[in-house]
Amino acid sequence: MQPSSLPNKKKTRWKMASLRLIFSFMVVALLCCSQLEAFPAGGGGGHFGLFPGFYEFSCPQANEIIMSVLENAIAKDSRMAASLLRLHFHDCFVQGCDASVLLDNSKNIVSEKNSGPNKNSLRGFEVIDEIKAKLEQVCPHTVSCSDILALAARDSVVLVSHLLQSLKSN
Repeated sequence: MQPSSLPNKKKTRWKMASLRLIFSFMVVALLCCSQLEAFPAGGGGGHFGLFPGFYEFSCPQANEIIMSVLENAIAKDSRMAASLLRLHFHDCFVQGCDASVLLDNSKNIVSEKNSGPNKNSLRGFEVIDEIKAKLEQVCPHTVSCSDILALAARDSVVLVSHLLQSLKSN
């Protein structure tokens, strides 16, 4: 049965169930994909790689900039949150989270972005490009593309979880 043919109360339940399913998938995928790569355990108790607060001093506006761009992108297209998480997953799937999925083709190679499984399938590149451009204006050569992918995926999940909470309270 299509959602448009359901009564209003059932439409709301259908939307909530769909959002819960998307949110659950996003949380599981984010935990599976980026936990090992984005927050690896360092020897001797130290941190290696990205960790919460990593850009606190080198680019204090990073989280605010990323969240601002994501809020606008997700407001325009509610599927963008899941698309950004999927983009991060596909980046991490082949030899780790290195932002290689963002690279374009060259004369000699077909990039991950345009390879068979990803061509015309992955979305959200323009959102990542916008985040990178805004971060470069404020903190040039500071925030890596792989970190932007990880933070955008994480923050997309956060934004969707807030949306779910607000729907529950209504």
